[in-house]
Amino acid sequence: MAKGKNEFWEWTKAFLIAIGLAFVIRTFLLAPIVVEGSSMMPTLQDHDRMVVTKVGEPKRFDIVVFHANSKDDYIKRVIGLPGDEIEYKNDTLYVNGKAYGEAYLDQYKKEYSSQYEGALTPDFTTVVPDGTFFVMGDNRRNSTDSRHIGPVPIEQVVGTTKLVYWPFNEIKIVDK
Repeated sequence: MAKGKNEFWEWTKAFLIAIGLAFVIRTFLLAPIVVEGSSMMPTLQDHDRMVVTKVGEPKRFDIVVFHANSKDDYIKRVIGLPGDEIEYKNDTLYVNGKAYGEAYLDQYKKEYSSQYEGALTPDFTTVVPDGTFFVMGDNRRNSTDSRHIGPVPIEQVVGTTKLVYWPFNEIKIVDK
């Protein structure tokens, strides 16, 4: 009888440790997210499943998940860091006066310009306040982002994401 009790206790401890580890990992390190909508197309598709990393400071062009309001999390790309002057002119991104290429948009820009007139990203200028990020969806004509909701406070950022793990046949690491 003592052996049965001891084995039960060992299994119980192992189960509790596993639950505790899962809780710590999910709360502080990694979490799953489902992409909802088309605002990050063509980079991410509706219903893609990704892993969010909750450690580290986001950098320019990282894809981040943030609390948009009390119910919704959004997934967008960091374009501007605190203090940056962001300008789009003739479909080119300028940060603090320096032009940046956005390779992740190259193909989409070509497709857009062959079907429509005008730039994929309309011209604008803004300065990113301290303590915030300026974020945009890759689907520039169909994205509710910092152009509409304003800059995102750093404390609302859940983390960064690069790994698409579902659908299984489209597993990939998303580059900048």
